Amino acid sequence: QVQLVESGGGLVQAGGSLRLSCAASGRTFSSYAMSWFRQAPGKEREFVAAIDWSGGNVASASSLEGRFTISRDNAKNTVYLQMNSLKPEDTAVYYCAADQSAWGSRTIYDYDYWGQGTQVTVSS
Repeated sequence: QVQLVESGGGLVQAGGSLRLSCAASGRTFSSYAMSWFRQAPGKEREFVAAIDWSGGNVASASSLEGRFTISRDNAKNTVYLQMNSLKPEDTAVYYCAADQSAWGSRTIYDYDYWGQGTQVTVSS
């Protein structure tokens, strides 16, 4: 069992930056690949970025144009999402998710655990 708690969301002006954190409970964090997804009002949840168990492999949605970076610290049981050059269209609830069997899936049904989400609002 893994519990995930996101933090770091908030209101930011366009062009600004935020760093989201996702803290995981339990002693098996390093056995889970981690991802970030987001969901804007009226839209489906979409893939943002993924990182494998050790942090050696990462992937992100091409639509983000390299503005977001995922990382993890297994000693702290935490995965991060650094978001730069934020745009109003980045406004969404951001979720972290854990997958024990594979990494990098863009399908929400492949994930074993989800956090409750953190709101990011980007003003123009």
